[in-house]
Amino acid sequence: MAFTLDQTAPPPPPVAAPTFRRTRVLDVPEARWALTALALFLAALPLDLLGAPAWTWGPLFAAVYVTGGWEPGWAGLRALKDRTLDVDLLMVVAALGAAAIGQVLDGALLIVIFATSGALEAIATARTADSVRGLLDLAPPTAVRIGDDGTEETVTTDSLRVGDTILVRPGERIGADGSVLDGASEVDQATITGEPLPVAKHPGDDVFAGTLNGTGVLRVAVGRDPSETVIAQIVRMVREASATKAPTQLFIEKVEQRYSIGMVAATLALFFVPLAFGAATQPTLLRAMTFMIVASPCAVLLATMPPLLSAIANAGRHGVLVKSAVVMERLGHVDAVALDKTGTLTEGTPHVTDIRPLADSGLNAEALLTLAAAVEHPSEHPLARAVVDAARTRDLRVPPVRDFASTPGSGVRGSVDGRTVAVGSPARLLHGRAGHPAAAEAARLEREGRTVVLVEVDGTPAGTLVLADRLRPDAPATVAALAALTGTTPVLLTGDNPRAAARLAADVGITDVRAGLLPRDKADAVKELERSGAATLVVGDGVNDAPALASAHTGIAMGRTGSDLALETADAVVVRDELGAVPTLVALSRRARRLVVQNLVIAGAFITGLVVWDLVGHLPLPLGVAGHEGSTLLVALNGLRLLTDSAWQRAHAEAHG
Repeated sequence: MAFTLDQTAPPPPPVAAPTFRRTRVLDVPEARWALTALALFLAALPLDLLGAPAWTWGPLFAAVYVTGGWEPGWAGLRALKDRTLDVDLLMVVAALGAAAIGQVLDGALLIVIFATSGALEAIATARTADSVRGLLDLAPPTAVRIGDDGTEETVTTDSLRVGDTILVRPGERIGADGSVLDGASEVDQATITGEPLPVAKHPGDDVFAGTLNGTGVLRVAVGRDPSETVIAQIVRMVREASATKAPTQLFIEKVEQRYSIGMVAATLALFFVPLAFGAATQPTLLRAMTFMIVASPCAVLLATMPPLLSAIANAGRHGVLVKSAVVMERLGHVDAVALDKTGTLTEGTPHVTDIRPLADSGLNAEALLTLAAAVEHPSEHPLARAVVDAARTRDLRVPPVRDFASTPGSGVRGSVDGRTVAVGSPARLLHGRAGHPAAAEAARLEREGRTVVLVEVDGTPAGTLVLADRLRPDAPATVAALAALTGTTPVLLTGDNPRAAARLAADVGITDVRAGLLPRDKADAVKELERSGAATLVVGDGVNDAPALASAHTGIAMGRTGSDLALETADAVVVRDELGAVPTLVALSRRARRLVVQNLVIAGAFITGLVVWDLVGHLPLPLGVAGHEGSTLLVALNGLRLLTDSAWQRAHAEAHG
């Protein structure tokens, strides 16, 4: 077979996605300390439970306190300088208090739980910073600038200025935002707009830095300073959103300030006030110590973490990665949802949906598809792959093509079994024949938001192929479930064209459609929802979704198709790409919140009863310790109920009805 292209350059090789160094788990200090504390705890635990001498497990538990507790303890002491008593110091004090009354194992467990939670959040923060740095690699470091005398010079993209002209060869990434001066090609700009298909570019059309050129050669006039490109704006928006997004606290952290101060003050008062009135020192000290033990916040602190961590573990087993306990709690507050289109509600790749031969072509559907697949077979265009895949799915024999030629923005042409076959844009192939029935049919389908390619045989239109980005099977049910959970129908935010967006929205039951959005527009739409008082959940997958994910109350990324930046910016990742897991996760978070409330009621009832007994009557110290430890164990076991598969199934039933 003879292959020719209308450009002198060879077909571009596949371009690998930009790579960047991801922070390894052990690169994060909090992770190293947490893993060390966990290893020491696991080494000491069997020795303690089997009744080994204290000298075998005592030093190990002591090392757990040091390795897992020194960082949060130091953070708590630093907070004291600002006259703030935070949960980090409270946790360390509670653990030390447990050790002081002989409950060394309980205190060590508390240390390990909080150290692990802090490490997970530190890793997530570091990975987000990695992905933001990696996004900068989308824009190439150099570009070919054309001088006034026509000479070509390779320069850094940072040195480009508005008005410069750059040359973009096949397979290269475009070095600057600007407009096409000369040439024709198809540009994959999914990173910016989320559109599933490359877009034909001709003189006068806009292009974006970091997008991938196809098989044509383009001359581009630089229209923006490198610091103001859309890619640079995405980086800036993600960083600003991450920095200004108010840190959300766990429920217990919102009340721990007053509780901690009150407990300390009450303990001191129980000791010093009776002494001032002449009470004996020993019984007064014993009463104050008992009060401190029974009022210790161990049970209160453990009321929150086990349910949330159990929910995280359960979600992880079902293909959803939730990055922290704070995120799991936040998901339960969601009352509005914004969804991306391509790669989120859809699969992100085009498929042939209809084969429509013209009545006078003499071809049936299979024959039309066979000819189209034969001439598309050598092409690397996504539409070409969709056509070839459709033929393979139908077990059609695809004959070889000769004299293959590809014209960027128009289509492909070749000889198949002695007939000249062309496949491409109806507007290009039917130029000058606007009255042809195929032109009217193509125009009607395109108005419905579909992608249409015309098949021409020996210069005569033979039929059309209709392609579309296929809707995920569970998309309509997911939209309905999210609407039922939040009380409002989700909003569709997409960079795709309005016709395609409206058609998909109608298929899934969405009425609020905002199409043709650039990344900044998506982020602004989310901020508008947030300003109206809605705790907004954003679900997306692309680089162009990252600013919206960062700006939202909570963000979830689709894992299989998700870009690195989206995966790291989001608060949770659907690893298995099952869209239906999103409402289930929201329902599971709400179940976890209900368990947290139950635990706080249990812990509060125990503490109140024991404190009243100590203040009004005489609570023996051993009974106080037993009551304190019993409440701690009870709330911990109650929280572990969310570890079971039945908990996920009940959440799924709650979400999907």
